[in-house]
Amino acid sequence: MSDNQLTYDLDRAHVFHSWSAQGSLTPLVIAGGAGCEVWDFDGTRYLDFSSQLVNTNIGHQHPKVIAAIKEQADTLATIAPATANLARGEAAKRILAKAGAHFGKVFFTNGGADANENAIRMARLTTGRDKILSTYRSYHGNTGAAIVATGDWRRVPNEFSRGHAHFFGPFEYRSEFWSDSPEQESERALHHLERVIQSEGANSIAGLIIETVPGTAGVLVPPPGYLEGVRALCDKYGIVLIFDEVMCGFGRTGEWFAWQGFGVVPDLITFAKGVNSGYVPVGGVIISESIANAFDAQVFPGGLTYSGHPLAAASIVAAIDAMDAEGIVENAATIGRDHLGPGLAALAAKHPLIGEVRGLGVFWALDLVDDPESRQPVSAGLVGDLKKALMERGLLPFTADNRIHVVPPCIVTPEEVERALGIYDEAFTAVEANL
Repeated sequence: MSDNQLTYDLDRAHVFHSWSAQGSLTPLVIAGGAGCEVWDFDGTRYLDFSSQLVNTNIGHQHPKVIAAIKEQADTLATIAPATANLARGEAAKRILAKAGAHFGKVFFTNGGADANENAIRMARLTTGRDKILSTYRSYHGNTGAAIVATGDWRRVPNEFSRGHAHFFGPFEYRSEFWSDSPEQESERALHHLERVIQSEGANSIAGLIIETVPGTAGVLVPPPGYLEGVRALCDKYGIVLIFDEVMCGFGRTGEWFAWQGFGVVPDLITFAKGVNSGYVPVGGVIISESIANAFDAQVFPGGLTYSGHPLAAASIVAAIDAMDAEGIVENAATIGRDHLGPGLAALAAKHPLIGEVRGLGVFWALDLVDDPESRQPVSAGLVGDLKKALMERGLLPFTADNRIHVVPPCIVTPEEVERALGIYDEAFTAVEANL
């Protein structure tokens, strides 16, 4: 039996997968990876334009990050969170240096969902209020409050947490507000948000959590003035503003944090997989000085056994240092501006299935439509056909609903982008020929 077959058989016999009906799964076997490529045991290689779950920002198997994890394992593999640990302190110092002077502390978690849980907890404790606002087009994680803050279908079977309300954020291509310009979309979305705040009772709202650039919902780059308007509304009504940067942070948009490209500073930032490319599970909350100071005398009623785990902390230190030394965030910005953006626009001009291209850095989405005029989304079957065609040609895609998300690692080269664009072109041509 081949290693490919053994791996597949073991998975199907023993592994329970997330977000899936178990009986119909055919998981792809991955044996190894390096840079922007992964491969199976038979040597079939794929250009990874999914970054797995949009997190391998530094690419697969970066040698400096791998070396740091090994060195830390030889020194101290684990320690309780109540202790002081050098790797943990250095990781927090580096994260805060990228976030800026407004922020004072980092609370480490195991991933993005519990980062959002604890940000919500901090907002509630510091305001004395209970309610949390979030958008319908969002994903914030699969734990109690995080999944209810989520706006998409995954929330509906899991609504066990109290005190959540939702609103529509801006999305000009599929506007809820009948707008005819980005500026009008922003203005009307902000009016809608303020009416929701007023209708829900401003004095009851502890926090507002949004993905700075919503990811799984479609890479929805906020229109001009929107984030500034959200910040102003939170200030007006005394609401803690939480930016979820689990997917869009640490280079993905061509900035260390996506919010830095819009000049709007939140009160809390949640992060996770992008900070170390997911090499070791980790997440956290970057806490403003004022909120951190609120717990100088008040006990913070939250914690995790693996908070600031030394292997995770060491991987963060190495990843941030390597991203600095190798200009990886700058590369993401250049790739988006000079290569991916223009290349995807040219692809859309050639293929009528692509209704809109949107994105920043190495964070893009192709919104696929049956008809450019009606903007009717394509079927799940057609997206499946495109996914199959891409994989047959050696590209690992990220698909969601009627979209293909183009999300390579931040280290991707112009040559790899050119190769990927050729594969996208071939796959669209092949699928369109059968329509």
